[in-house]
Amino acid sequence: MHVSVSSSRRSLILGTIMLATFMVSIESTIVATAMPRVVGQLGGFNYYSWVFSAFLLAQSATTPIYGKLSDMFGRKPVLVVGIVLFLAGSLLCGFGWSMTSLIVFRVLQGLGAGAIYPVAMTIIGDLYKLEERGRAQGMIAIVWAVSAVVGPLAGGVIVDNFAWAWIFWINLPLGVCAIIGFAILLREAVEHRQVKIDYAGALLFSIAIISLLVLLTETNATGGVLVGLAALFVVSGALFIFREKRAAAPIISLELWTRRVIVTSNAATLLAGMALIGLTTVLPIYVQGVLGRSPIVAGMTLTALVVGWPLAVMMSGRLFRTFGIHRTVRTGSVAFPVGAMVLLFLTPHSEPAVAAMGSFLMGFGMGLVSITGIVLVQESVEWSMRGSATAAIIFSRSLGSTLGAAALGAILNVGITHYGSGELATRLRDLLNHPTGLADLAHNPNVRMVLFHALNWSFWGVVAVAVLAVVSAWLIPVSRKDTGDVPVKHAAEAASGN
Repeated sequence: MHVSVSSSRRSLILGTIMLATFMVSIESTIVATAMPRVVGQLGGFNYYSWVFSAFLLAQSATTPIYGKLSDMFGRKPVLVVGIVLFLAGSLLCGFGWSMTSLIVFRVLQGLGAGAIYPVAMTIIGDLYKLEERGRAQGMIAIVWAVSAVVGPLAGGVIVDNFAWAWIFWINLPLGVCAIIGFAILLREAVEHRQVKIDYAGALLFSIAIISLLVLLTETNATGGVLVGLAALFVVSGALFIFREKRAAAPIISLELWTRRVIVTSNAATLLAGMALIGLTTVLPIYVQGVLGRSPIVAGMTLTALVVGWPLAVMMSGRLFRTFGIHRTVRTGSVAFPVGAMVLLFLTPHSEPAVAAMGSFLMGFGMGLVSITGIVLVQESVEWSMRGSATAAIIFSRSLGSTLGAAALGAILNVGITHYGSGELATRLRDLLNHPTGLADLAHNPNVRMVLFHALNWSFWGVVAVAVLAVVSAWLIPVSRKDTGDVPVKHAAEAASGN
């Protein structure tokens, strides 16, 4: 099984991949901006968070499964099926008549999104040599950065001037063009053989991951519900492992997850995802609530992150050739915790530019950790396992984001309880739950200082996780042949070390 494509078509295929990626990446930011208006029309505010959670749960749980299917049946059919599911969900979301129906259709969207990004990144690994891959994946990183900036603006324009359904229907022409592009440009030679799909393994894996993610994100659940979710995760996880050890063609290769290069790369990516979501969660609260600046200023501090990330990915190819892949990640990834440590020097009177500097350094370090992990994992396996390996590292990033949001949120709450007396802590939580609460903190200096000290605890949490991410990056195995003067020639050998 292999991909057959002339070099002249690669740029067109990359453009099609960027289009498909843009469709998924901009959807989340458009929906986030428009949802208050949607809830106002549909009602059911209690289900507000599930509009986002349903999508992310379906996407995260199916990502490794689609990676395996792309190894079994080829990249193109799996990717096209994912786009079709995503478009079907988008179309139906626009016709949603209640919050319940909207959540169901968002699940369908998520089932499609689970295929698009990992399989698209796998195709890049198939088409581009190691020394060229940084530029190609840098273009994908730019797509995510542009989506982060354009999405909120587009969502606001749509809900102010058109029916809210267009926040979903805007995907339809993009998806149709992507399907046509892949159908015409991407050609695969697939060996025709009988393949038995491990449906039981896929089902058990989905149940285990969804129960874990709900357990981590459902903060309002009762103790009995949480215990039930934990029990469901343990039982389904154990049954999944038991099944996969005995399945002739397991949907998730346990052997793949035991390889040192994959374990360490996934660990570094997971921890980096935890730190990064921590930054994006607490930094806007600090800028608005402690510094008293506008949401626009808070957004600008995070914009520095989405500048640093694609910049690092774009530079990675040249850095790999000059210094070697491992020297690059080991040295460059240090920017990640250094940027996090900048947060520790923030005060109630700091300039937002200081926060932006830390954000930029974290984005740059994360870019190097991310691209290096994907490259090493892809180079360490043969074509028939590349989809599974790529999906595994993308899944690790998603899981890290979920874990990070839960952990940093818990630290912030503990800090509020510790630094605020009962009355101050209650007052602060009431303000944080109010739409204009952060702006009102300027008139409550005592409550504002409680928030500052609690956020400082969260910043320490971000630093700790960022340091662990770099330690994991340093543990990625290195070949003795991976030297500065021959980094590309021996990169595959370095990546396959155990």
